[in-house]
Amino acid sequence: MPVYLNALGLNCALGQGKQAVATALFAGDSSGMQAQTGWVAERALTVGAVPGSLPDLPDLPDHPPSRNNQLLLAAALEIEPELRAAIRRFGAERIAVVLGTSTSGIEEASQSIATYLNEGELPAHYHYAQQELAEPANFLSDWLGLSGPCFSISTACTSGARALLSAQRLLNLGVCDAVICGGVDSLCRLTLNGFTALEAVSAERCNPFSANRHGINIGEASALFLMTREPLSGAAQSAVPIALLGGGACSDAHHISAPQPDGLGAQAAMRKALAAAGISAEQVDYLNLHGTATTHNDAMESQAVQAIFPHGVPCSSSKSMVGHTLGAAGALEAAFCWLTLSEYNPDQLLPPHLWDGQADPALPTLNLVQPGTQLRSSRPRRLMSNSFAFGGNNISLLLGEEPSEKQVQEHGETPGEHP
Repeated sequence: MPVYLNALGLNCALGQGKQAVATALFAGDSSGMQAQTGWVAERALTVGAVPGSLPDLPDLPDHPPSRNNQLLLAAALEIEPELRAAIRRFGAERIAVVLGTSTSGIEEASQSIATYLNEGELPAHYHYAQQELAEPANFLSDWLGLSGPCFSISTACTSGARALLSAQRLLNLGVCDAVICGGVDSLCRLTLNGFTALEAVSAERCNPFSANRHGINIGEASALFLMTREPLSGAAQSAVPIALLGGGACSDAHHISAPQPDGLGAQAAMRKALAAAGISAEQVDYLNLHGTATTHNDAMESQAVQAIFPHGVPCSSSKSMVGHTLGAAGALEAAFCWLTLSEYNPDQLLPPHLWDGQADPALPTLNLVQPGTQLRSSRPRRLMSNSFAFGGNNISLLLGEEPSEKQVQEHGETPGEHP
């Protein structure tokens, strides 16, 4: 059953807030990707850091400070009026929080542990909760005074997308009436050193699907949606309500870090998403690729996309503009689809694919979006977003302007007529 994404707060290397992010996204602005030192010893790496200052954290004794929570709070503050209105309408006990993350406050906790190793004791401000994966969801729930279901999901690079699917399930089961869902991840030394050890990190801006690709850039971001069974009047959304039409998830369990080479798991996720949305591949107007710029991921995904969209589909990877935001990536890239359909995109542009234009002859040719390419004008429009993760986790989401006729027939509903 489709659900509605009524409000969106976000930040990433493109900027803070919907307007700043949309302006940079559709202009193909990669200036937020900057080389920095200090993350990995004796090496400068290109990373996607959120620019500008972040809000001060509230005084919540059970929640020690972390940049991760600051990113999350910044996204929440952007849509705080909508969140508070939902609490008044549904009640604190009927609103859930479901977030994806992979870092939580590990950067700050690591600094405290380093102090312990060097000085023999932990700093006075250290608190174990800082590094717990549940911390972002708990922090947001406590800040808003909620008492509904509250949990974090950590399935590596599908975490944010999985949070949206889990939120949809909570609504469809009637467990709650609204879900604050999305993903958040901050830059940290543990992550950057880990991917460096895997020889998967590029020193320059990443180059998805190029013959010259040689690794990822890491980024940070927070993307937060207010999801309900019906479109909410007065919410900060586009004139046409934007729905999560459906999603598909599977685990091919091929390898702990390498993708299944033939992309069968990725194909299964896309097929399940199409079936859940009740549409065909030909009805998809744009695909946000996972597109990490690693040798194996791009090879796998290009084969999978060719199999599902043999006649082609406009597609792009946004990671050359924001980096790979890991636990936030699935939610952030769904947010890019949301922005594409929204009033923040008045020229109806598609997110461009930034690369060197040197196609890999070993890969199927994809219809990569050139700067200035427009989304088709006829409605309804449907956009897909792919997320693939370690351990063979695969998720595809489908966002659109309204449910398909098949969904309406199956569930006996039209937008706004949910119980």
